[in-house]
Amino acid sequence: MIFLERILWFDQLDKSRIAEVGGKGANLGEMTGAGLPVPNGFCVTSGVYFEFIKHNRIDKVIREHAQGLDVTNNRELNEVSEIIKGRILAGEIPEEIRKTIKESYGKLKGEGKDIYVAVRSSATAEDLPEASFAGQQASFLNIIGEGEVVQAVKECWASLFEARAIYYRQENGFDHMKVGLCAVVQEMVQSEIAGVMFSVDPISCRRDLISIEAAFGLGEIVVSGSTTPDNYVVSKKAGRIVKKDVAVQDWMIEKVDGKNVHTDLEKERGGKQKLSDGQIMELARMGMKIEEHYKKPQDIEWAYVEEKLYIVQSRPITTLKKIIEEEGEGNTAMVSEGKGAQGMKSSEEGKVQTKTQGGAMNIENAKMILRGLGAAPGVGSGKVRLVPSPRDTEKMEKGEVLVTEMTTPDFVPAMKKASAIVTDTGGMTCHAAIVSREMGIPCIVGSKTATKELKEGQMVTVDATHGMVYEGKVEIAQAGQTEAKEAGGIGGAAFLVPITGTKIYVNLAEVDFAQKTAAKPCDGVGLFRAEFMMADIGEHPRKMIDEGRQQEFIDKLAGKIREMCAAFYPRPVVYRANDFKTNEYRNLKGGEKYEPAEANPMMGYRGCARYIREPEVFKMELMAIRKVREEFGMKNLWLMIPFVRRIGEIRAIRDMLHDVEIHRTRDFKLWIMVEVPSTVLLIDEICGEGIDGVSIGSNDLTQLILGIDRDNSTMADAFDERNHAVLKAIETVVKTCAKHGVTCSICGQAPSVYPEFAEKLVEFGVTSISVNPDAIESTRRNVASAEKKIMMRRLAKLSEGLEHGNLEHSD
Repeated sequence: MIFLERILWFDQLDKSRIAEVGGKGANLGEMTGAGLPVPNGFCVTSGVYFEFIKHNRIDKVIREHAQGLDVTNNRELNEVSEIIKGRILAGEIPEEIRKTIKESYGKLKGEGKDIYVAVRSSATAEDLPEASFAGQQASFLNIIGEGEVVQAVKECWASLFEARAIYYRQENGFDHMKVGLCAVVQEMVQSEIAGVMFSVDPISCRRDLISIEAAFGLGEIVVSGSTTPDNYVVSKKAGRIVKKDVAVQDWMIEKVDGKNVHTDLEKERGGKQKLSDGQIMELARMGMKIEEHYKKPQDIEWAYVEEKLYIVQSRPITTLKKIIEEEGEGNTAMVSEGKGAQGMKSSEEGKVQTKTQGGAMNIENAKMILRGLGAAPGVGSGKVRLVPSPRDTEKMEKGEVLVTEMTTPDFVPAMKKASAIVTDTGGMTCHAAIVSREMGIPCIVGSKTATKELKEGQMVTVDATHGMVYEGKVEIAQAGQTEAKEAGGIGGAAFLVPITGTKIYVNLAEVDFAQKTAAKPCDGVGLFRAEFMMADIGEHPRKMIDEGRQQEFIDKLAGKIREMCAAFYPRPVVYRANDFKTNEYRNLKGGEKYEPAEANPMMGYRGCARYIREPEVFKMELMAIRKVREEFGMKNLWLMIPFVRRIGEIRAIRDMLHDVEIHRTRDFKLWIMVEVPSTVLLIDEICGEGIDGVSIGSNDLTQLILGIDRDNSTMADAFDERNHAVLKAIETVVKTCAKHGVTCSICGQAPSVYPEFAEKLVEFGVTSISVNPDAIESTRRNVASAEKKIMMRRLAKLSEGLEHGNLEHSD
């Protein structure tokens, strides 16, 4: 192809010129034309690059050395790269081209002094202009003076033959002589704060959320993953910030005396929120505008200078479509065992999908040695390979776990060999995160200490779905399990258990027992009590609020909840909000200041009514829930509200959920507990109030129906869930819920102790039963027996109806 124009200014460009200026150049032109705040600049078109190559007869050198090149041989690949780059850098730029570039720089700076510019590479394929070459070529910042600009353009041309770029083209079948390079020369923005914005959340793929990452200084520190940035999430629909995670930044890149230098930050400044709330919302609005212009989700680089926002570049999000399509086929989980990632589908019913590894230990016996941010989900096992720099990538063997401070595009050949990747730094938009998601390789970023904690040759298992690294080879279930298998039950339990239509959940309070219990044949956690976690935090939540320590409370609670959800993922974990009574709250540090002394705390200031009177406390719990679901990706976390007394309380709770951007969805359910007789009498109306499920608290319900204190030893013999009045109340709740399509569970020991009680519950139509861990197997057997009896009775009745030719009275 012959390119007639050597220089094209941004205001001359749109997507029709992509063959001449590449995707980066075309996008800058598109945004300039749309009136977006883009720093001015021009493009040295790819036609100029081809002129230079032919003028110096470098095309022959390229063909000679690239033909038959084994790109998997790192040493050979790097040698060829150095030869071709050397020829380009030694080549002569024709005077006419040199003069044209200098004149364009002069026009850009105007009559004043020389200005700093960024010179960036924008590659394009002559016959495949839509091809993407993002991140493979070099960019040069803070270039000043016409001679330096010309040299930077030549260095951009040379970067077309970086080892990573040669590898990519050869692997994807691109002819090296049909791929050109445009050099984009753009006025340099000396950013005070900069970063990356995704117009669609890149992990959950939720199109209603915008994800923003920010750091002090030049944006390169965020794009490269050299630091863990602040992360903010904005809801497009609500037009508000729904999540803020502020990271401590140790250093930044800034221009000092014309050079890019690393400047250490004081802890106080580095720990501050990088963007104001107003700037976050301004950015979000700009992101929506850019997405609307392109009609596609965008990955946007931005910068702030003296309170003014600039857009440096925008490109389509490359991994989003693939993720959405996979999720549409059914919650894809990736498993990697020394052979790269392999997809494994889990059914909607949550059946077991475990990748058995030779000599692997069960998860309950595993030792967790490191945590980080799960950036690309999946599980991978292998020996640790420490890769300090791109020069060390040739040491990487297939199936090893790549451990480094942060990857760059030069790491890609080594990344393709990895069973998993772990980095010290980086956020969800860093190079390692994006490339790992594209490759389908499990990846954890931002671990802080991986290169120090993990040792060369050490066998580890990386659970990137949950951001955890385990010592040794560990067998990790990739999906929930609801039916036993002949080779070993549910969750790895080595015994046979019957399959039941009624789900068997477990009651848990101690996070320390999560892994062990998750290996038992249960379908999830039907009652995850908050009280033990509150006791571990140890301080009254209102005291922490008064001291401005809300985030500390949220982070501590979220960390505990995350461990429970990770152990059972993707089986549901129904978190019952804190149901501390006033006497229990008083035992916390600072509790006496905030709690009344009640004569009967059991029936006092507790449960749902308390949340409504102290919304600031309850909202901290909700924020912890949102953090676990959105930041940690634990979409199996549901919420249950205890001790509901009135219908109006449910409405108030729904409003508070709305306030913090938590909504009922396919994977988030809102349950209430039925413990008070008033909820039994109002159950028909309650089911119409927008709830997904109820759980009958048989202990409280029994004591309140019978008027017997369950802790009273004198009346202990009279306390019995099988009492006719209690059974009648339970039957009313179960059948009414079924009529409205609301699931109905029960948490208590009676089904495991009394087989006839389990039979009654199944007969009523209860959808699940939640019991203590030691009663899981016996309850499942009792329920299976009950289901079998009921089925036999129905079959007998049906048979009798057929014999008499009367089906009207058969079930």
